[in-house]
Amino acid sequence: MFFIFLIYLSFISLGLPDSILGSAWPLMNTDLGVPIGNAGIASIIISIGTIISSLFSYRLIRVLGTGKIVIISIAMTAIALLGFSFSPSFIWLLLCAIPLGLGAGAVDAALNRFVATHYEAKHMNWLHAFWGVGALLGPVILSVLVFWGNSWRSGYFTISILQFALVLLLLFSLSKWKKYEDTDSNRIQYTKEINSESKMGLLNSFRRKGSAFGMVSFFLIASTEACMMLWGSSYLVRIEGIPPENAAGWISLYFLGMTAGRMLSGFLSIRINNESLIQIGCTLTVSGLLIMLLPLPIIFTLLSFIIIGMGLAPIYPSMLHQTPVYFGKHNSQAAMGIQMAFAYTGATLVAPLLGQSLATISFLIFPYFLLACVAGIMFCRLILIRSNKTGVAPKRLSQ
Repeated sequence: MFFIFLIYLSFISLGLPDSILGSAWPLMNTDLGVPIGNAGIASIIISIGTIISSLFSYRLIRVLGTGKIVIISIAMTAIALLGFSFSPSFIWLLLCAIPLGLGAGAVDAALNRFVATHYEAKHMNWLHAFWGVGALLGPVILSVLVFWGNSWRSGYFTISILQFALVLLLLFSLSKWKKYEDTDSNRIQYTKEINSESKMGLLNSFRRKGSAFGMVSFFLIASTEACMMLWGSSYLVRIEGIPPENAAGWISLYFLGMTAGRMLSGFLSIRINNESLIQIGCTLTVSGLLIMLLPLPIIFTLLSFIIIGMGLAPIYPSMLHQTPVYFGKHNSQAAMGIQMAFAYTGATLVAPLLGQSLATISFLIFPYFLLACVAGIMFCRLILIRSNKTGVAPKRLSQ
């Protein structure tokens, strides 16, 4: 239990820096003397680093093991956040964004694969619920410190200290990671599969039938989540007429629905398999989007944000937990890295491009676009399921 608790803490630490840049930027850009739009440059650099480290995480893990990669990656993010807190200029901040992205992508891919392989589906859902906890805590820590008279730098400094403390805890758990990964049966099977698959590397993940549709589904689900996070409050302002200062608070209903949905999905996964959870999630998401489209009182639109959050909640972690089923247990790290890269690419590219369309055409198309994304997810999952006749749940080595 202490070990899984450390894994949950690691995912909280992964969520902490994800939300603080957007929260702190109105203060940061004034202090650093740069245009407000420059946040996009830092965000893109972080995303590129995340995509690169996700793609090559499987090679590093084969050499160093999951435990060492998690420790090194979180140490990189801690150092990067510390650098943010002391940044004398915007260029310095961009340099610190490189290790932040590289560290985040590696630990994300490593922990997702580890939990998918060694733990039940409930832990995957709870793992991502704890990411939501971290994403919520980041702005809270920043706002409290600023309220007490500190600058935005104190927020980054505090979060970096929390990351360093986690690194120290993880150092003492290194033997536990080896216990899971170095059992005799795992080592024998691992060696056999490495000998037969290592020549193909990342491309081997695409040899499985229907695998491309699985990758595209990750692109679409991440795009849907990112678009809701980035443009949900703007939709409330432009279409529902809610004042901007209030809309910023109402979007928290979406995060509340997602966090609560992932906690609930963890319990449901004890009785329901991953594919059923994905289907239920897609159905709930579609229902929420249809409510957005209907000419109903504004309270129903706000309710739809909770429903959409709860609907999206189980899809991403359940899809990740199915990775060993579709790609093989010991080839799953390479597949996991590619899936994460597709997800980060979707989150990085689609939301800004949609914003240009919404500004040019109308925010009325927002729910229609999200409906098309969810329909694409359902179609891709259907093709993937039909292509993989051996849809057996991965072996559970631990509770």
